Amino acid sequence: MEYSVVFAALWVISATVVALLPMRMQFPPGVLLLICAPVLIVWLGYDYGVIVGLLALAGFLSMFRYPLRYYWLKWTGHEVSE
Repeated sequence: MEYSVVFAALWVISATVVALLPMRMQFPPGVLLLICAPVLIVWLGYDYGVIVGLLALAGFLSMFRYPLRYYWLKWTGHEVSE
């Protein structure tokens, strides 16, 4: 088994554990997971092809849709409701 699959599975388990934490404790590990995800997605796509990479990207976007939307609005200068 490729290391990319092992690390992707560990990433998913880590994201699940972080989601179970209280909200005030989710931010630091959540940012770390958010930073690591693109590297893992590209690595999976490199090892298994574009389709697997796109599926991993869809899963990532599904899991982080609200934080990504929040930062996108903040970075583009739109009003962000806190």
